[in-house]
Amino acid sequence: MSESKPPTPTPGDTYKGWLFKWTNYIKGYQRRWFVLSNGLLSYYRTQAEMGHTCRGTINLATANIAVEDSCNFVISNGGAQTYHLKASSEVERQRWITALELAKAKAVRMQAESDDSGDDCSPVPASTGQGGGRNSEMQSALRTLSSKVEDLTTCNDLIVKHGSALQRSLSELENIRAGGDMGEKIRQVTERATLFRITSNAMINVCRDFLSMAQQHSKRWQKALQVERDQRIRLEETLEQLAKQHNHLERAFRGATVLPSSFSNSDLGSKGGVPGKGDASDEDDDNEFFDAMEDPAEFITVPADPKYHRRSGSNMSGFSSETGTDDQSINFDEQSLASNPESPQLLELEPVRQRRTRIPDKPNYYLNLWSIMKNCIGKELSKIPMPVNFNEPLSMLQRLSEDLEYYELLDKAAKCHSSLEQMCYVAAFTVSSYSTTVHRTGKPFNPLLGETFELDRLSECGYRSLCEQVSHHPPAAAHHAVSEKGWTLRQEVTLASKFRGKYLSIMPLGSIQCLFEKSNNHYSWKKVTTTVHNIIVGKLWIDQSGEIDVVNHMTGDRCHLKFAPYSYFSRDVPRKVTGVVTDKAGKAHYVLSGTWDEKMEFSRVMQSSKGENGTEGKQKTVYQTLKAKEIWKKNPLPDGAESMYFFSSLALTLNEPEDGVAPTDSRNRPDQRLMEDGRWDEANAEKQRLEEKQRIARREREREAVKAANSPEEGSHQDNYQALWFEKLDDPVSRETLHVYKGGYWEAKDKGSWDICPNIF
Repeated sequence: MSESKPPTPTPGDTYKGWLFKWTNYIKGYQRRWFVLSNGLLSYYRTQAEMGHTCRGTINLATANIAVEDSCNFVISNGGAQTYHLKASSEVERQRWITALELAKAKAVRMQAESDDSGDDCSPVPASTGQGGGRNSEMQSALRTLSSKVEDLTTCNDLIVKHGSALQRSLSELENIRAGGDMGEKIRQVTERATLFRITSNAMINVCRDFLSMAQQHSKRWQKALQVERDQRIRLEETLEQLAKQHNHLERAFRGATVLPSSFSNSDLGSKGGVPGKGDASDEDDDNEFFDAMEDPAEFITVPADPKYHRRSGSNMSGFSSETGTDDQSINFDEQSLASNPESPQLLELEPVRQRRTRIPDKPNYYLNLWSIMKNCIGKELSKIPMPVNFNEPLSMLQRLSEDLEYYELLDKAAKCHSSLEQMCYVAAFTVSSYSTTVHRTGKPFNPLLGETFELDRLSECGYRSLCEQVSHHPPAAAHHAVSEKGWTLRQEVTLASKFRGKYLSIMPLGSIQCLFEKSNNHYSWKKVTTTVHNIIVGKLWIDQSGEIDVVNHMTGDRCHLKFAPYSYFSRDVPRKVTGVVTDKAGKAHYVLSGTWDEKMEFSRVMQSSKGENGTEGKQKTVYQTLKAKEIWKKNPLPDGAESMYFFSSLALTLNEPEDGVAPTDSRNRPDQRLMEDGRWDEANAEKQRLEEKQRIARREREREAVKAANSPEEGSHQDNYQALWFEKLDDPVSRETLHVYKGGYWEAKDKGSWDICPNIF
């Protein structure tokens, strides 16, 4: 043709573009995005769908390409699939025809080469006639080789037998003197030497036959192995693609449902985690609709009567001002909750240390996850050695310290005059600790026994904290943080994890406590269950589910938080959290709502009443509330976080080397440092060394404990390890037993004296 056109794509190139595809007599031709790659022609509704949803694919190796007119052409593979396509112009049609013919020629040539190599190795299943013949040929070759191996074994036995006899005869010949027996002995030696030579020659011949057959069949077996490897890689890629399609389909289905109007956080529905609404199926698909199912909400919030927004001191039914003094007015200053600014002027006068904002990018190392995880089903993962490929370059102690990322919530809580206001901030702080986990699918390093981690932010943020691994089996870590603003946070966390095949459940055990110096309020709560999905196939994603009761042991106030688990059929926004703050008598004063990965809002309850029965026959409580105010919002991730394990700005600084820390600090852990530097093979070797060193130290402690008790029972496995900076105490307020900081660490740091620290690295 005379029209100028771009260079024709080579057979190995990918060719993309828009074409019109015939759908049906109602819709006619519809514009679709086509991609030609590796002998396959695929199409999508839009370019954005290329990453997850393919609408159809046809193999050009067996396809027929026919031109109908100046713009139309047809691609068919024998009746099973037929695409009637139309280009925007004759030039465009010719470009596609050229690209398709080249791709088809290459696909046919590759298939012919595969068939030729199939004479030596064919992936055709044994159930077909041809495959059955090749399978019989393989079995025959194996039987022949097995018989040759048996011949080699027999020859070897004979060589050993005749060689021993020849050796005995030679020994006797040396000891005999010249005489009548000399001739007889020489004859015996000659016979045995002849037998030995014959047997050796037979073995040499058998070895030659075996080597010849092995060389003859090795080439086809190598090809067979390569074909199997290629098939496995293609299968893995297909499974990954299916998992992506499944994930996007379920997101599209969830996004197509209607959000409940009672949810006060109206803008949560447009957050990045929920895909935009649109068609999720092609015109050729049958539309199916399902009734949405959801976990019934425990309560409903509605806007309060306008009279509650007016400043008034009159008595009103259903409301008691118990959030402050008894004479507090009804119009409660919500700005005291929504905005409690701190004055940064004093901090700005002092030079603040510049922390790092990047770490080395995560290497792209391939690892077969299933080859390791298949042996872990139903087991406690803390007892199974795992390579660093599953880890992130932080220890569990550093992950605990990340709970302090939103320490400002506790600073504001310390200034509250009302315990119920304070409860709102403590509850928001509880939720905020999960915000860093939404993309963090890497496993933190299990701390070694006696390992510590300090986070000294006294000059920058007014707090400092210390973590220590106080037990190894079961693994338990103690955490203590104290602030100049008048609050103390302490926790002891033991993680129990189970691998269930499709997902991994992590159940935190232990308690978290927060104490406020000014009000003497003492709060405690526990963590919810973390679930890691798509362990085997697809992209890993994390969900938090369960319920938390934050209790003020001094006043009896309580906040019941509910983390809704992800559901295919729920109409709520994903990762939803709801909560109600009640006093000792059970009366609601605040309602909290939001998501654990983005933000939380609170609203003042002005009146409550029992509403209609829910789906399970339970009466829902209806709360009339004032306008919701934001109490917490997640900080944005730093630039390039996706290549840095999705670390937050605080997490990037946790493993930054610091002078003066204890020798047991996680920053000094060599395998963790090697992993952060991208030297994963060395990190794996170092990790095994440290774990073996820890096992040896534990066995030594057990032996010493047995000797000290004068007990002959070597199997008692007593480990009387005592933590260095924490001691186990019974808390009289919460009536819980946990490790509490006993002091001495920061004094030792000031002196630079770490003589009592064990050598664990």
